[in-house]
Amino acid sequence: MIYNDAEQSFEITASTKRKVTTGIQFSTQDIGTAKITFRLTKDGEPLPISNATHGKLFMRMADGSEFYVNTEVEDALEGVLFYILTDDQIKHAGTVAAELYVNYDNGQSLSVHKFSFEIDKALIDANIAPLAEYYIEDFEDLKTDINKTTDEINQTLNEIKAKFDEFENIETKTGSQEKANAAEANAKAYTDQHAGKTDNPHKVTKAQVGLTNVDNVKQAAKTDFDTHVGDNVRHITADERTKWNGSQLLKITNDVGNVLVSAGDTDDFYTKITQSGRRFGTFYSTGKATNAPSTNSTRGFFHMTATDSNGLGTFGYVIAVDWQNNMFTNYLNMDTGWQGWRRVLSSSDLSPIWNNVTLINGAKQDSVYPFKFSVSNNVLWLRGSFGTLPAVGTSVAKFTNKPTQLVDFVVPTIGSYGTARFSLTTDGDLRYDGMTANDNSSVSRVSFNIGIPLW
Repeated sequence: MIYNDAEQSFEITASTKRKVTTGIQFSTQDIGTAKITFRLTKDGEPLPISNATHGKLFMRMADGSEFYVNTEVEDALEGVLFYILTDDQIKHAGTVAAELYVNYDNGQSLSVHKFSFEIDKALIDANIAPLAEYYIEDFEDLKTDINKTTDEINQTLNEIKAKFDEFENIETKTGSQEKANAAEANAKAYTDQHAGKTDNPHKVTKAQVGLTNVDNVKQAAKTDFDTHVGDNVRHITADERTKWNGSQLLKITNDVGNVLVSAGDTDDFYTKITQSGRRFGTFYSTGKATNAPSTNSTRGFFHMTATDSNGLGTFGYVIAVDWQNNMFTNYLNMDTGWQGWRRVLSSSDLSPIWNNVTLINGAKQDSVYPFKFSVSNNVLWLRGSFGTLPAVGTSVAKFTNKPTQLVDFVVPTIGSYGTARFSLTTDGDLRYDGMTANDNSSVSRVSFNIGIPLW
């Protein structure tokens, strides 16, 4: 036979015994296979089991049902007992409180240990609600006594019939038959009367059948079990379980809704993304991080679809947007690596909007060709004219779009037809730096048509 065997070792001692919470877990589908094996020791040595020794197991089920049963001997010399749960007992799902006893024919008995184990209700048994029941195995002794008495009565009847057969020659057959019928009727009446008695004629005590160990506790009605089983607030439905099991298991943000990955000034952006492994998620990066999407801080999302043996992302993409609303993309290929950041062109890049430049320090707009600017694809574009140049080294305008380093350039002049020197500083100042060496001072205006990179 194949058993789902759970083994427990118990030392019989007078020291304080604590209730043992075992790791045993059976299923309501372990029919005829749920076996508990007990190894008993005393003073560190196996406790021999003799014919005068009887192992008793008391079990209180989660629903209040109680069983007091005999164990069986597996190895008498090594002190090994076992018990296999019946088909009715395995149906009582929940935590089972149990205690093992050893009784001897001379009246002595030992309490070995209290322990508990679990019976898990199988899905197929979801609608089973076993009624509370009590089964005391020693009642079998009472049944045996009653059957023995009945056998003795039947034997007596047979002897009486035999006597009547011997006296048939002395007494008429009819008279003997009447006596036999009367004796049989009396015997049957006595047997029926004895079997119907409920006043314990054999004086069996509560202690003898183990009722002193049974708590007098009211059991829940079947309607209460049915109400509990049908409670969809406490229990999820099959559709809900299917929906939850089929949902996404990875978060795209942290626990409070912020980004999942954050790259600081000293981090490498590529490393932070690939370390997240195969997943979809959100990120934040400063503009100073190595391999950052932009020199400005950015936010966006990424999706890594494959990983290497170390769990690092090997294929995927990143989409980032900086605080100036510029969008950038990048792609990781295991064979060729990161493809590099590409800025996504917007409608303003393809059809730039031109704005009048606000001039300062005495510079004046040209009424026919006003001085204007536009920003597209991270380039500051300047066109138009203005006159009345200020002193050398003075700013004529200030832009919010700033280059990462100083940019020097020259533009033509009108009047002398020479060139004037200008520079765009990292503070956004458009500074007049003077005329070239061969120009004279007869300049009416300067003319711009130039694009200045801002990276």
